[in-house]
Amino acid sequence: MKGLTKEEVLKKIENKEMNLIKNSADKSVTEIIMSNLLTYFNLIFLVLTILIIFSGKIKNLMFLPVVIINLVIGIYQQLKSKKILDRLALLEESNYTVIRDGKEEKIPSKELVLNDLVILHSGEQIPADGVVKEGYLSVNESLLTGEMDEIDKHANSELRSGSFVVSGEAYVELTKVGEDSYVAKLSKEAKQIKEKQSEMISDIEKIIKVAGFIIIPVGSLLLYQSMIINHSSYQDAIISMVGAVTGMIPEGLYLLVTIALAIGAANLAKKKVLLHDMKSIEHLARVDVLCVDKTGTITSSKMNVTNIESTKSNQEKEKSIEELEKYTSTIEDNNDTMKALRNFFQTHKKFKKEEIKEILPFNSKNKYSQIKIKKDTYKLGAFEYLLEKKEWKENEKIIDKYTSEGKRLLVFTKNDKALLLIAIKNELRENAKDTFTYLQEEGVIIKVISGDNPITVSKVAEDANIKDAELYIDASTLDNEEKIKEAVGKYTVFGRVKPEQKKQIICAIKECGKKVAMTGDGVNDILAMKEADCSIAMGEGSSAARSAAQVVLLDSDFSHMKNIIFEGRKIINNITRSATLFLYKNLFSLFLAIFSIVASFNYPLKPAQVAIISFFNIGLPAFFLTFEPNTKKQEGRFIKNVIVNALPAALTSFLTIIVMIYFANLFEIDYKEVSTASIYLISVVGFNILWFITRPINNYHRFVFALCILGILLGSRLLGQVFDMQEISLKATALCMVFAFAEMSIIRDFSYLLNELYNKTKKIKTLKIE
Repeated sequence: MKGLTKEEVLKKIENKEMNLIKNSADKSVTEIIMSNLLTYFNLIFLVLTILIIFSGKIKNLMFLPVVIINLVIGIYQQLKSKKILDRLALLEESNYTVIRDGKEEKIPSKELVLNDLVILHSGEQIPADGVVKEGYLSVNESLLTGEMDEIDKHANSELRSGSFVVSGEAYVELTKVGEDSYVAKLSKEAKQIKEKQSEMISDIEKIIKVAGFIIIPVGSLLLYQSMIINHSSYQDAIISMVGAVTGMIPEGLYLLVTIALAIGAANLAKKKVLLHDMKSIEHLARVDVLCVDKTGTITSSKMNVTNIESTKSNQEKEKSIEELEKYTSTIEDNNDTMKALRNFFQTHKKFKKEEIKEILPFNSKNKYSQIKIKKDTYKLGAFEYLLEKKEWKENEKIIDKYTSEGKRLLVFTKNDKALLLIAIKNELRENAKDTFTYLQEEGVIIKVISGDNPITVSKVAEDANIKDAELYIDASTLDNEEKIKEAVGKYTVFGRVKPEQKKQIICAIKECGKKVAMTGDGVNDILAMKEADCSIAMGEGSSAARSAAQVVLLDSDFSHMKNIIFEGRKIINNITRSATLFLYKNLFSLFLAIFSIVASFNYPLKPAQVAIISFFNIGLPAFFLTFEPNTKKQEGRFIKNVIVNALPAALTSFLTIIVMIYFANLFEIDYKEVSTASIYLISVVGFNILWFITRPINNYHRFVFALCILGILLGSRLLGQVFDMQEISLKATALCMVFAFAEMSIIRDFSYLLNELYNKTKKIKTLKIE
């Protein structure tokens, strides 16, 4: 076949008949900048800025540099992340064999054009709609139809992009490309798969939405109360309202998350780990159960034929081996098993073309391939599916020997009578033992899900140091969902698993309240990967698996799982700690604002004062904590953990400041001194939180404490006018110190009561998987 000429290809390109699909999910540089600029909170800050400018109190714009810095860093990190991910995406771009001017060449999917003649092989995703011109394919359209059944495609059969080739080889002419093909719809679906919302991001967005909803009515009521009820001047009313509103906005929290995720993605990128979605790090860090396949994950995909056995005479065995050689050279399968068999033979004899009546490539449902030659029918596949009971008994010693050694055993039959038993072995991946040992030490339960013999898989899993690998089951006996649900609690190894059962196993584990990750490298893993909380594909696996996965190990090195878990837990733990600081300020500001409205007094804190707390008591320590190694597995819901830690502190600051205001009036202490003293009291509670969330204290923590305390002291003394911090009298200092000591006791009592309440009311789902 000749295919298109160069002139025809150029004409197609001119007519924009290329297989180029715009990925609407990928933001351009302009879109990134505008999405950071045009946000709800930036609009709020713009309004506050205008109001302060009109009030003439310019120094209360101290929050503005923080907002601008946040904006610049946010844009920079997203652009940097985009550059890294775009560059890595090129490394995993699928290439296809196309015939042009009668010659074969490899080109990326996006460079294919209408009417191109493409050669498709097993494991490849169909890049555009087409029609089979010559050859045979077994195609799975589950990503389009949801049905797992494999469909045979012969000459003149139509193919739809988005499906993938399970077996066979064919010449295909592309009939619809680019936006006209099914692959456009598939891209949207695949993106939805990858963009599963993570728990932490979801909770943070809830916090931000609640804050965004509350600040408008609270700010409006504060302004009304100050100007109409208390008859304050426009200037004082605006400053009071802005101080409350800026305190309630978690302006740095989302930025902190973005920076932490971007840094994590960049660190993993250096180790050849591609994240389709940066939030995937969190999914993996929270994983309770990791489901892995044997081939491609525990073992390398490369196979070697170790033995060929037969119960027949030597002469008959040699003849059978010659027939097997012809079979392997004739069959169209191009999977790893067939490659191992072809590599085993020195020559590549074939059955005569005129003798062949029918060729059926390997089918994952039947577990064998088949060739009909005149009156004879040859089959090659799993011995469990092809050996009859009598033959099984005759070969029982051979079967037990090789399966107990962790080898796969194939049977070659002629007219349904066994000729040969072929032992094939996959080598353990380098670092597999260390990786599984590490994961299990970190509390991750390993489940092995494979289509191979359960005894063989069990032995391989045992060699890889997988705990309870001796607990195995043949999944062909699990003929309903109830049996599968029962099995996931009892067994570690699942053999003879069909593609649809992988999904059912994942669902059964998830129903027990566990976070599940699934690794895969083949097209038969797609449905299970879609169902898992996080999906991981091997770089050397099929393009379909890589497209559906959230995480791709580009060099197929499973040991990178350590790096992913490490980065993910570091991010979750550090953001959880930092979020406590941010939420403390937000809750305290909200309580004080509401009380100010109810009690009809002006909000005591000014925007510049809130800025010094935001920077030295929250932003700076949060930033430094982001880089600290922290691999402890996070338990419980993110938002609950943060609230349980932040609420006692917020209540403590709120109550002590309210009571201090009362005593300040009693002792006739100036209002400005009270405002400054309040900042000191807030910082004392803030450092209490910092001490609590960073335990055990190390030298790095001491450095952060010293830097932040020094920042507040120098900021209030040397830059007192900038931050609106006043000199306070001896009387005010004494009152402040009394309440500071009182805060130590109050915060401990509040923390104890809230934790007791939380522990009594929380419901924990447990899964009996050991």
